[in-house]
Amino acid sequence: MEFPSNVKYTKEHEWIRVEGDVAYVGITDYAQEQLGDIVFVDIPTVGETLEKEEVFGTIEVVKTISDLFLPVAADILEENEALADNPELVNQDPYGEGWLIKIKPNDISDVDDLLDAEAYKAVINE
Repeated sequence: MEFPSNVKYTKEHEWIRVEGDVAYVGITDYAQEQLGDIVFVDIPTVGETLEKEEVFGTIEVVKTISDLFLPVAADILEENEALADNPELVNQDPYGEGWLIKIKPNDISDVDDLLDAEAYKAVINE
């Protein structure tokens, strides 16, 4: 299981990677492993401004649908269009090609309040 150190994590199993004044958000390797084969990703919030921990979309596996929570308050800039035809990218490469959304955080320093890799490992080992 991967725990990249260049991303921050939430207790709800999302990750965020900042690149300049924008950031990418996805679900963690642990989350995709727990969910199983992902069959559909729905992001209806592109173009909206959401608060931290608001639901920005859902991820569907064979037996269930799970909400996706925003790590920080932000404008939702775009969704990963590749997931429309290939939702399994989230399973195959959760920190790379399987990213879910690109956002513009309201306050980039909010990311600093999230979990680092070691703190996230402690959460999933509880």
